[in-house]
Amino acid sequence: MNTLMRRALLLMHSRTYCIKQYAVAGTEAAAKGKLNYEEFIDSRHQQAQRSIVVQVSSEKSYPELYNYCSRFGHIVTVQHYCVQHEDVLHYMLLEYASAGEATAAITSSAYNAELSGSSSGSGSGCGVPVRSPFLWFRAATAGAGRRGQAKLAANHKALPLSTIDGTRPPTHDYLQELLRGANSIEQQLQLLYDQTRLNDLGVRMRFLAALQVQESISGMFPDALAQPFGSSVNGFGKMGCDLDLILRFDGKTTANGLDSQREASRLIYHTKENLSNGRSQTQRQMECIGDVLHLFLPGVCHVRRILQARVPIIKYHHEHLDLEVDLSMSNLTGFYMSELLYMFGELDSRVRPLTFSVRRWAQSCGLTNPSPGRWITNFSLTCLVMFFMQQLRQPILPAIGALAKAASATDIRVTEDGINCTFARDMERVGFQSRNTSSLSELLLQFFEFYSQFDFHNRAISLNEGRALAKPDHSAMYIVNPLEQLLNVSKNVSLEECERLRIEVRNAAWMLESEVENTTLTESERREQSWGLLNLFKNPEKSVIRPNMFFKPRMVEVSDLFDKSQTAAMTPPAVNYKNATVRQQVQSIKAAARNELKQLRESSTTTATTAAKTKRSR
Repeated sequence: MNTLMRRALLLMHSRTYCIKQYAVAGTEAAAKGKLNYEEFIDSRHQQAQRSIVVQVSSEKSYPELYNYCSRFGHIVTVQHYCVQHEDVLHYMLLEYASAGEATAAITSSAYNAELSGSSSGSGSGCGVPVRSPFLWFRAATAGAGRRGQAKLAANHKALPLSTIDGTRPPTHDYLQELLRGANSIEQQLQLLYDQTRLNDLGVRMRFLAALQVQESISGMFPDALAQPFGSSVNGFGKMGCDLDLILRFDGKTTANGLDSQREASRLIYHTKENLSNGRSQTQRQMECIGDVLHLFLPGVCHVRRILQARVPIIKYHHEHLDLEVDLSMSNLTGFYMSELLYMFGELDSRVRPLTFSVRRWAQSCGLTNPSPGRWITNFSLTCLVMFFMQQLRQPILPAIGALAKAASATDIRVTEDGINCTFARDMERVGFQSRNTSSLSELLLQFFEFYSQFDFHNRAISLNEGRALAKPDHSAMYIVNPLEQLLNVSKNVSLEECERLRIEVRNAAWMLESEVENTTLTESERREQSWGLLNLFKNPEKSVIRPNMFFKPRMVEVSDLFDKSQTAAMTPPAVNYKNATVRQQVQSIKAAARNELKQLRESSTTTATTAAKTKRSR
């Protein structure tokens, strides 16, 4: 009931937002109204249903596009972005005031006759016409174009574009200049977070990609739900991050208000019986979904099926969104882990900026790498930051165990694999309030100092307990998976990489402490030379570890350890016999020994052959 009331209030707020024409309500409302995770996901899903993406020739096409699309309904906001292909492709993301208006725009769209095969009457070798929110704006005829411009001038002026080229991340030089012009290290940390985090347009695009997958199978599976999770929605994603999707046919990644109504129904759907095991069935289903994505969905390309992994996934690229997507059907723990991180990020405004700065530092030092391998991952780094914030004298974050104890019946979540993901979703019920007043720069220094002294060799990190535990195995680094507590998040980290982390945090602590103490630079000197975080972050292009750097030839060959003269000395020298009789006796002994060895080999071979024949005859 509480969930239904919250959703009703959310719908009322979203309608008010549409009338008042707020451009970026999705992100800002979450910050102001403190939406919980489910409400945030629902609001973004509704936002995607009100939106379309239109490819245009350039941003100069906006007035004409706005004039044409306004006939279908009230446009709330328009954002522009580019995709680098063979040429630069331009797109506009338009949000209407209601889902019905966006549907009207999509329904009025026409198919490309040349690609759909409608003009020739034969679909052989042509594309299949598919209904989609991804459209393109073709040029109008001369008369229609003049009438459209006249109508625009008579009615009203177009809204200004909310963003232009809104998905372009800041360049390294621009970010350097921006951080150099800051007033303090504290401001540098906040600027780094604001400039590199996933923006409102990036979140909108990812939910549109999810909506496209969901609607592609909604005819047969009306309860199907494609939910983004991971860095795209938990607030820890940076510009250009990949999209993780989970597809559920029953739509039960979150609490469903219709469950209680359906339990009382006497009418039951006939369902096809599953004759294979769950994993095999999931793999076959994902193979079919991969075919649908590859053959029919506009913008989807480079589809790759990785079905033998621990979590089977389908990887593909969306060319209209310039987005890499990982689609799974059995990763609910990842979805709930995203919810937990989202809650931690909403609990204190310092959590996300601190995590971003630590990740940026690790990237600049070469501790992390885009390619999978034996180095630490961004998720492991995030866990290190969360654990550090639990260990402070005045903790900033509570232990996950405290959230689990405060859970109510509505918070119960259990995955299809039987993994318990139950924890309190309402932080007010937990009753945790931090009294820590440290600044971001102080927390960053304390983070480096904390892990420069941490005993990775003997201790494991547990966010559930909020304390270090005895390490259960000989992994170089052990971080207990918060939801699957039998697993080690950092199992892939090698001993060498763990030692590199210890060295780098010590260096960073020393360097940052020197920067904090050195506050004598004038404003002009700050703009001309590197200071603060700029001295902490090295040049990432020169320090990123490539996989092939670990496959170098041996520094020293074993044969090089011995001098050739020493090797020659180890070989027995030729014996000069002064007596011919002695020489003959020695040679006879050697010959007899060789004959005995030969006879032993022949007898063992004969015995083995006889045994084999006897076994075959039996």
